[in-house]
Amino acid sequence: MSNFFRILFLPITAPLDFITKYFKTIVFLTIVFFVVTSSNEVDKEFSVANLQKIDLTGPILNVDKVLTQINEASSNANIQGVLLDVNSPGGAVAPSVEVAYAIKELVAKKPVVAYASGVMASGSYYASIWASKIIANPGSMVGSIGVIFQGANIEELMQKIGVKAQTVKVGRYKETGTFAREWSEVEKQELESVITDTYSMFVNDVATARGLKPSEHQTYADAHIFTARQAKIVGLIDEVATITYAQSELYKLAEVENPVWTKEDKIDKFIDKLIQESAAQISTYFSSGLKAY
Repeated sequence: MSNFFRILFLPITAPLDFITKYFKTIVFLTIVFFVVTSSNEVDKEFSVANLQKIDLTGPILNVDKVLTQINEASSNANIQGVLLDVNSPGGAVAPSVEVAYAIKELVAKKPVVAYASGVMASGSYYASIWASKIIANPGSMVGSIGVIFQGANIEELMQKIGVKAQTVKVGRYKETGTFAREWSEVEKQELESVITDTYSMFVNDVATARGLKPSEHQTYADAHIFTARQAKIVGLIDEVATITYAQSELYKLAEVENPVWTKEDKIDKFIDKLIQESAAQISTYFSSGLKAY
């Protein structure tokens, strides 16, 4: 009978006997495992970053943070390459140009891969043109190289609520773009002159950066919106691929064997993104001005 119970409880007693017999060995191996694992985690945590990811997200209005990140990457000798992750419909012309030329200066020091993760259009494409390589997600939209000036005409609304505008001005074009009435032909011509010159600057910079001909701007510019595949055909991007490929291309360009990315606080990143996109959406719909959308 005792032999019967011994066999019955063998699945339980055998492991216990093994643990008892080799307890010190098991404890030692467990300690070694945790030491090695912890060491690896510490190494990863405290390894010096050699790559930096910069996000260009939402309508482009205030680019102070992006410019600060670009300057930090430029001045940090440990950073060997930068990934510019773009998902933006464009925005104001001036800040788009600021980012474009900041990237151009950065590329003179270290490689930059611009990646279209969603939309890389108009101002956000302008911001990316000087990157060492432009790669677009297969499902992304690229292009919309054009300039627009928008303004509301609330004259009829003002009449209904009994409000009249009063203006004292010096200069024939000083009231150009007013919201209180319809623009005159002279004012429209003035705005068209500004837009045309800005568009010419946009096209010339794209042509120079991408090795295209300004005279053929109707093919790749003219506010055409392209799929990633179409954008590659007309020469706006270099490759159609995923973020993994974009990262691997950056590793090659930067000659990095053991990539370590800079880290950003997740909460700060979420709050920054929320504030940026909320403010940008309001400004997009309720402000007038020269925009690259």
